[in-house]
Amino acid sequence: MPSQKILLYPHPILKKMARAVETVDDEIKGLLEDLIDTMREGPGSVGVAAPQIGVSLRVCVVDVSNSKLGKENNHGLLALINPEIVERDGEAFMREGCMSVPDYTGDVARSTRVVIRYLNEQGIACELEATGFEAVALQHEMDHLDGVLFLDRIASIKTGLFRRKSYR
Repeated sequence: MPSQKILLYPHPILKKMARAVETVDDEIKGLLEDLIDTMREGPGSVGVAAPQIGVSLRVCVVDVSNSKLGKENNHGLLALINPEIVERDGEAFMREGCMSVPDYTGDVARSTRVVIRYLNEQGIACELEATGFEAVALQHEMDHLDGVLFLDRIASIKTGLFRRKSYR
């Protein structure tokens, strides 16, 4: 499947609550392939959510295994359908960027541990515990499903938002 065009803020789909997936069928499997290809094409990307490619469904992918921050602690490629956080604890600030907001990064407070329930690409209910950078990436992508951008989570736009020097 081909890499898809990323919608840029302030596109209205990015601020909309995505719909739950009713059935995991070939269309959803194709969407997952598009998301994976799009993530792999994105410069430094560790995840992408369906709303970022114009599809308002609760589907996202995350893979931090090639990132220096996630290399030692990860579950590999995760394809999540209708994910929900059922447990969280800890808090840390981390600098985040987003393909939908390519010119900026920001300091965002996130839980350092999350437990997530979701359907996998076969439609099987799963649960996983993630910590560290993987937990942050999962929260970031799941925020997209609720119409929330990292910009919405920055405590202070004056002190917590930074212009990106380059995007690669």
